[in-house]
Amino acid sequence: MDPDRVLEGLDPEQLEAARAVRGPVCILAGAGTGKTRAITHRIAYAVASGVVAEQQVLAVTFTTRAAGEMRGRLRALGAPRVQARTFHAAALRQLSYFWPEAVGGPAPTLVDRKIQLVAHAAHGCALQLDRTGLRDVASEIEWAKVTQVRPADYETAVAKAGRTAPMAARDVARVYDAYEELRRERNLLDFESMLELTAAILTDSPKIAERVRDQYRYFVVDEFQDVNPLQKLLLDAWLGGRDDVCVVGDPNQTIYSFAGATPGYLTGFSAAYPDATVVRLVRDYRSTPQVVRVANASLSHARGPAAQHRLELVAQRPDGPDPTYTEYDDEPAEATSVARKIAALIESGTAAREIAVLFRTNSQSATYEQALSDAGVPFTVRGATRFFDRPEIRQAVHTLRGARNGADGDPLVATVRHILVPLGLTETPPEGRQARERWESLAALAQLAEDVAAARPGATMADFATELDARVATEHAPELEGVTLASLHSAKGLEWDAVFLVGLTEGMLPIVYAESDEQIEEERRLFYVGVTRAREHLAMSWALARAPGGRRGRKPSRFLDGLRPASPSLAGQRAERRRQARTVQCRICSATLTDAAERKIGRCADCPADYDEELLERLKAWRRETASEQQVPAYVVFTDATLQAVAEHVPTSAAQLSRISGVGAVKLERYGDAVLALCAGQEPASEGGAADGPGEEAR
Repeated sequence: MDPDRVLEGLDPEQLEAARAVRGPVCILAGAGTGKTRAITHRIAYAVASGVVAEQQVLAVTFTTRAAGEMRGRLRALGAPRVQARTFHAAALRQLSYFWPEAVGGPAPTLVDRKIQLVAHAAHGCALQLDRTGLRDVASEIEWAKVTQVRPADYETAVAKAGRTAPMAARDVARVYDAYEELRRERNLLDFESMLELTAAILTDSPKIAERVRDQYRYFVVDEFQDVNPLQKLLLDAWLGGRDDVCVVGDPNQTIYSFAGATPGYLTGFSAAYPDATVVRLVRDYRSTPQVVRVANASLSHARGPAAQHRLELVAQRPDGPDPTYTEYDDEPAEATSVARKIAALIESGTAAREIAVLFRTNSQSATYEQALSDAGVPFTVRGATRFFDRPEIRQAVHTLRGARNGADGDPLVATVRHILVPLGLTETPPEGRQARERWESLAALAQLAEDVAAARPGATMADFATELDARVATEHAPELEGVTLASLHSAKGLEWDAVFLVGLTEGMLPIVYAESDEQIEEERRLFYVGVTRAREHLAMSWALARAPGGRRGRKPSRFLDGLRPASPSLAGQRAERRRQARTVQCRICSATLTDAAERKIGRCADCPADYDEELLERLKAWRRETASEQQVPAYVVFTDATLQAVAEHVPTSAAQLSRISGVGAVKLERYGDAVLALCAGQEPASEGGAADGPGEEAR
């Protein structure tokens, strides 16, 4: 490939980075500034210019998703043989290859989860820990290992770091020591030991080190602000004193210090390599000027080493809507309102998969899952099992591969759907969260077949199987059609058209156990990461109480200071929301209802129901038929809770029906006559229109 063509389309700073083909190079890249574009073009330019052979390049990143994206871009740029891997994948590849020569004997078994071994170690120490305690101790052992702290030094190290151990530090050290002993006895290798052992082999075996360093002469490390001491040890072993290394990162996106990561290697790169080329990428191509202003302002009060390297982003996109700041009386009111706003966005044309609700802890997810379900909005929860590791997907991929040569004359989409039906792909999603998640996974494969057929008319099953193989290899999962629910940590590296940052209160962000200045600053950076995930719409909200009627004593997050309008301007909004979100009491026992589903049906879940069971069955049968005709999930028509409320109230007029939660103006217009007919014991007329999509019943 012509080297100059590789450089086409780069901005001046990206061009400077791409042309700096000899290390050491440090690229400080702000959020949304095109860092992956810059480093992949730099690698491709170096290969096209003859500076390095592509098979001698090792590009290292932190997630299989990022590595897969990098490989895809490099293939498109004419450098398909460049190795782009995670630290762990690269280390495992080398360790497996050199094990017979360097160590000998049976190769150890890799364990990807420590909890069972930690449980055995704790039992041997006469300590009884529940599952949460085991997870906490496992995380503490990981921190100790990546920071190169041995069991004997743990107590001193944890005190020096100002770290709060999950139990007595002496007991953690005992379990850690027992864990390591069991691991060695059973010939097991965890991820940290794998990195450490690979580095040790390179250090202790000059012949092996020479072969590895002859193979890899050109290094690129992405997300360098997240490197921990153990990964840095391995990188130094790979380099062997050479300086042909390019590091890329943003100190203000360091959010994994609790796990041992440190931005010090990035911020101190120029001191370690005085002749380093330093390039700053600040042109933000992701977000509107309105979002960028919030991002920049959110770091204006930051302190510490990372703040000294703060990058002032410069927006490149046209203007968009102003970010919103909303205060609610309680968490259910916040979740319900967010769900309604999301439904309105979807109705106005924003794809559900381009919307995210981000929160500080995973425990906040359930409230939003319920609110979105009540609003008829499809969603997915990020952070669960990786797509291609899900049992139903492994089975589906195996079956689809087996059919690669059996149906070349049939339409691709029809063939894929026919294969997936026996595996659980029904016309409408089943009830229940786990069943629905399985259905959505299979539906994503069916959608992928449609995408392949649209991009390549005449594509065959063999073509589709090849596409699947490539995606499995690169962990390039198809996008699931639904709003993303994710913690701020798991949202790192992703972006959406619309982002809702929720639960922004003191004690949640910053989290209650963030006490030191360093911990508070990491929480501030976490907020910054959340803000910079938004391309166009950014909504921030918080609730003053946990439940309706509770004490409204919470305070908005300090990170909103200087960003949101003065609180008096919100007084009118709060009063209006209080009028709209009145306390709901159970009509049977008069208890205050806090659960969204209970508020919808107007009674406690365990209070005796007084609905017409026959009517409810007729309503569900009508819903199934309507959803099938309109080719939408059943809950998009009405949720179970809404149908149950209809069966309990048995409305006789449109006015009465409209007062039932979940029946908005559009739903009333579309389905009102049919529902009222069923309530009157009559057969409904056939539907005159098709559903336009999810999200209406919140209106």
